[in-house]
Parts: sequence; C-alpha cells; structure tokens
Amino acid sequence: MFNVEETIAGPEAAPIPQQRGGSLLEAAVRYVQERHWDVFPGTWLEAVDGMPRCSCGRAACRMPGAHPVRQDWATRATGSATVVRRLWAAQPKASILLPTGRTFDAIDVPETAGFLALARMERMELTLGPVALTPDRRMWFFVLPGAAAKVPDLVRNRGWSLDLLDLSALGEGSYVAAPPTRYAVRGAVQWVCRPTDANRWLPDAEELISPLAYACGRDR
Repeated sequence: MFNVEETIAGPEAAPIPQQRGGSLLEAAVRYVQERHWDVFPGTWLEAVDGMPRCSCGRAACRMPGAHPVRQDWATRATGSATVVRRLWAAQPKASILLPTGRTFDAIDVPETAGFLALARMERMELTLGPVALTPDRRMWFFVLPGAAAKVPDLVRNRGWSLDLLDLSALGEGSYVAAPPTRYAVRGAVQWVCRPTDANRWLPDAEELISPLAYACGRDR
C-alpha cells in the first residue's frame, strides 16, 4: 500500500518562484546518498525586466529553468556527494536533474490520468516506487530501468494503441527534474509518492502498465 501526499499549488501569477539554493543542494545530496541516483545541475530562473527567464537566454525556452546547461550532460551526471556539493556551490540556483535509464526509468502520463491510475493501483494493492508531479501537469512513475524499451509492446499486448494514448517512457538519454526544482512561473516539481525506504525497490513497468494505460485511455 502507499500514501498519496498532498500537493500544494502555488499562486498562478507569481513573478519568479523562489528557488532556495540550500534546499536544492540538500535535496541533490540526499538523492545521491540515500537513493544512489545520479544527478546533474540544470538551468535556473533569472529576472529579466521583471519577468522570469531561463538562464539559457532563449526567450522561447520550452522548459525554463529545468533543462541541461550543456550537451554533454550525460557525462556530467554524478553519484558523488562531494562532486554534487561542488557543483551546487558554483551555482546554488541550478535545477536538479536526474538521468533516466540508469537506476530508474520513468513512465510519463498526464496528471489527471496519473491520479486515476493511482486510485486503481491502491485498490489493486500494487507496490509503487516514487511518483512525481510536475508544474505542467504531468506525472512521472519511477520504475526499473528498461521500461522505455518494453512499454510499447506492453501497451500493445493489452489491446491499446500507443499512438492514441498520452503515455511514454523516459529511458536512456532522457532525464527528469526532481523536487524542489521550479520552472517558469508554474511552480515546483513535487512528490506525490515520496522516495522512502518502503519504495526503495522499484516496480517493473509491467506491474503498472495496465492501470496506467487504462487511465490514459479514459483521459482522452
């Protein structure tokens, strides 16, 4: 069984969300030390003429404040707490990004479908890994690595067409933003199911795909 945590929505028209350097550094170190996840610093938000802008400088940035700074981000991801402290000391406002395809993959679904799936999973007494909710109303279910390769066949084998579902899996070469990262004016990434000792062992994608595909089908 699992507990779905309350999520707190921020104000719709906040100027720049305050991203506290201390909490970002502390969170990044916890992910490395307690979960053995690799992390790497991403972009951050800056005020330009009173408006939030991504540190990358692109006015039309698709994910302001929460994407890699460099193209070689995959080689910069680290599992060393010492390196993490050095990286965030250099830029305390940097977002926390986690590469997928290493210690976990993530199944990405819309928020509404995610909460519907969570209700079904609770009734089915499924064991979940961490689940994150993003400011742009997406939900990430953390599962064992390899999900990105398996999900298309898993969905098809259950009679669904992946082309008709707003469902995808993030694996090698992708990443997710981790709490308490904030982007644009939408708010922060939050844990719906927080990483704990109870969910240290991640489920396989096959265990979750039926309720997730069903929920996405209902959400169309």
